[in-house]
Amino acid sequence: MELDYSEIGKRIARRRKELGLRQVQVCEQAGINDKYLSCIERATSIPSLEVIMKLALALDTTPDEFLTGSIRYESDEWRDIAELMRGMSTGQLCLAKNFLTWLSEQNL
Repeated sequence: MELDYSEIGKRIARRRKELGLRQVQVCEQAGINDKYLSCIERATSIPSLEVIMKLALALDTTPDEFLTGSIRYESDEWRDIAELMRGMSTGQLCLAKNFLTWLSEQNL
């Protein structure tokens, strides 16, 4: 599955606007630079999985809303996972991404 970073940026911007938030407000909550968020929304920067998770938390949604355009609120499990990932190193995040990719391909 190829990610469309232009669509991801549009989805992030749309969610931010739905909540009536300015970029600087979201950045403060997510702990990222406001210029970086602007670049993500315009698809001139590619966000890491960690940043996607931080933005999902800041915008009170699930990461899959940004990545695939679908929203699931049945459970807050994704928040627990996002919190676990918050303190991970780059290597740990890469391993987590690889595992999640593998897991998503399984027919469980």
